[in-house]
Amino acid sequence: MAKWTAFPYELYAFDAAKVKKQWARLHAGDVEPLPKEAKVLDAWALFHAGEFQKAFDAGLKAGGTGITVANKSQSIYANYLEKSEKTKLAMFQEVMARAEAQAADEPKNPNAHYWQAYAIGRYSQGISVAKALSQGLGAKVKHALETTIKLAPKHADAHIALGAFHAEVIDKVGSLLGKTQGANRATGLAMFQQALKLTPASAIAMVEYANGLVMLEGDKRMKDAEGLYADAAACTPADAMERLDVEMAKAELED
Repeated sequence: MAKWTAFPYELYAFDAAKVKKQWARLHAGDVEPLPKEAKVLDAWALFHAGEFQKAFDAGLKAGGTGITVANKSQSIYANYLEKSEKTKLAMFQEVMARAEAQAADEPKNPNAHYWQAYAIGRYSQGISVAKALSQGLGAKVKHALETTIKLAPKHADAHIALGAFHAEVIDKVGSLLGKTQGANRATGLAMFQQALKLTPASAIAMVEYANGLVMLEGDKRMKDAEGLYADAAACTPADAMERLDVEMAKAELED
């Protein structure tokens, strides 16, 4: 496998013991259960440190719940750090396939459904939302996220992603056509609000809510969106992924 682009900031100091101690804080968004296997915990330590490729390899090698580490590592890396659009799309397709297989094996595993939805959603943005909807990918995302929330009602990241689904569809095809895809403005906003209620200190929840406000409500909500970007930029990241979220918020403020 080609070498992935390195995490562009100082790596975070994580080992299995530190991850275990901070687990509830680090996994507030995805409510992933604390793994029992030492190898999987080690893979998570690599992920939180910012060693995404090593975490991916370790997760795949560990198998079982390690597949979730692999899927999260590859998804976050592809979304934030991969420079080649072609490679990025290929990575999301790999996650889609792996998460779909994981969900088939473990239908009650919320994050198997979530990472499938995340990868389809990001892939759809890459090929154009309208094109993705014509291929039936919108229905897949919506179903996978609703399944995630049904299995794990406190899964803040799934609420964020479902809010983004409603916002993206309405933004790209309009409210009327959006209805045929099951997209609804009020539901989208409620999803973002619930995510922030579940994880009030989450930079990504603030950033995505800000994006959603502008897509769903237009320029009249720009001031509110800017306030959310500013709040997100002021967050203190607990790990590498959160650092990428905070840096993204800072970039939005500069635009």
